[in-house]
Amino acid sequence: MTDQNAELLDMVRALTDKVTAMEVEIKQLRLLNAEVPEETMVAIAAAVAAYLGYRAKRRQAAFNTSAIWQSGTRRRQHAHDPLHLRQA
Repeated sequence: MTDQNAELLDMVRALTDKVTAMEVEIKQLRLLNAEVPEETMVAIAAAVAAYLGYRAKRRQAAFNTSAIWQSGTRRRQHAHDPLHLRQA
């Protein structure tokens, strides 16, 4: 049982050292304050999402043709009232 405890303690120490090293590296990166292009950020985010198993869906813009919007616009275009006198 003590062998397992010693092994677990060594693993925790190794992880703590790794986290400390990463924190130092992150602080150094923040000090640089380098601007990262948006394209690079998108590529990194896509790579991480793909690694985690998220499958992106391609989306296409959908243009709704609402009859209410069309008729309202048509009505306003045919009303020859000056803009500053309209009540709507």
